Amino acid sequence: MAQAGNLAMMWMNLKNTAALCIAAACIVLAVPAQAAKRVALVVGNNDYRYVPRLQKAVNDARTMGDTLKQLGFTVMVAENQTRRAFSQTLLAFDKAVDPGDTAFFFFAGHGFEIAGQNFLLPTDVPSATEGQEELVRDSSILADRIVERLQNKKARTAILVFDACRNNPFERAGTRAVAGGGGLAPMTQLPEGVFSIFSAGPRQTALDRLSNNDADPNSVFTRIFVKELTQPGLNLVQVAQRTRRVVSEMAETVRHKQVPVYFDQMVDDVFLNGAAKSEPPPAVAAKPAEPAQQVAALTQVQRMPSQSESLNAPIAAFSRHNGGWTVVFSIADPTLGISWRLGDAGPFRETGFIDTLDSRTRKRMPNPSIELPADQQATVIQVRYVDASGETQGPFPIRFDPEAALLRDQRKILDMTATSWLSFREYNGLLVYYSHLMSYRCAIRQVRIGIDSAVPDKVLNMPPCNPREPNAIPHDALPYLKLAPATKSVSVELTYRDGSVSEIKTFRR
Repeated sequence: MAQAGNLAMMWMNLKNTAALCIAAACIVLAVPAQAAKRVALVVGNNDYRYVPRLQKAVNDARTMGDTLKQLGFTVMVAENQTRRAFSQTLLAFDKAVDPGDTAFFFFAGHGFEIAGQNFLLPTDVPSATEGQEELVRDSSILADRIVERLQNKKARTAILVFDACRNNPFERAGTRAVAGGGGLAPMTQLPEGVFSIFSAGPRQTALDRLSNNDADPNSVFTRIFVKELTQPGLNLVQVAQRTRRVVSEMAETVRHKQVPVYFDQMVDDVFLNGAAKSEPPPAVAAKPAEPAQQVAALTQVQRMPSQSESLNAPIAAFSRHNGGWTVVFSIADPTLGISWRLGDAGPFRETGFIDTLDSRTRKRMPNPSIELPADQQATVIQVRYVDASGETQGPFPIRFDPEAALLRDQRKILDMTATSWLSFREYNGLLVYYSHLMSYRCAIRQVRIGIDSAVPDKVLNMPPCNPREPNAIPHDALPYLKLAPATKSVSVELTYRDGSVSEIKTFRR
């Protein structure tokens, strides 16, 4: 009987344990997975010390911050940021972003373009004159670096808004200004999942106000953008299109040209204030809706006004070799022919064809590339093409800046070939070669190495960049270092021309 009682007790314990496990499992299942959140950083700089002060940038940041809070964002507002404060603020923003989040960055203040790259100016940026571009670069925030940081944090959606298209802040009477522009350069190489909008197009300035009687506390762009951003049922592209239309119409009333531009590499339609509600089909056939715009990789304002809004503009990739430039065009539409010219006048030249059939057209594929001479100056390449229906589309302007293109091309190669930066060789002792870095030195400001150390603490001397023969190593340059025979490893860190710094790579024998 005692044994039977013990068995009964064991059975009851097992039943209770099972019930507890099931209850615990239900509790676990009832806890939702951590949802992706919305985080934002808005920056407004008015109080510049050495370049002209601004009046409405701080107000714009505050208004944008309030708007984003209404849309469910956790918002960080930063005002009148020095270079050091700006860096610390960006670090705090980094920590707030988790994988899968929607990240929103807004900047109102002075922006400056140098060699095709955009720099956001902190309030302590020094005054600079001709030949002091590096001073501005070192003292400012590279806009592309913000994109990279959000990529590294694996944000699903990154939205960048720049109300920074103002006059050249470094212009002074009686002096030569820094070589660059007060406006911002198009961001044509955005990665997937990024959306960017500028308050004005290339070589345009953004209006703070329409007249001296305009009492609105915000700039013309920001006052319209925040209004459209809160309209329910609009995706980001629609917000940008509506903002562009209203801002350009308002600017026209005072005979000013300001057409905001946007660049879209979004994976999905993004609605910040709710998706549009689906409606039942009408009983009577309505006029077909216009096709949704596919955003071109070039600025929208540069397209010919007669072109369809659904058309994708070509983009171009530039690569430099000692013989000159190769330019490769990418066109989304099936194409029967491609032609081009430099500048706004003169005949178009055909690119010809390659010995490959295009499966979409069942005809020979047009040659997508052209060659430019090594000494080609900055210009605009006008590109047009014949689509599958035989209609000529374009011309589309593509900006060519040889300095910016060279830096971008060599930086891309260095990133792709990081395992080849250094190589060991034994010849009358132990040598470490850095000829690969020399070949692409035009993208590098400084090389630092550490011998048997993870901390690069020595500077490698590199010959100056020769834009005419950028890959050639001068005959009198020494592309190696002699090391102690017991050396086991060398670490290396690159500082690029744009001010960004590579990861530290370690090479072992």
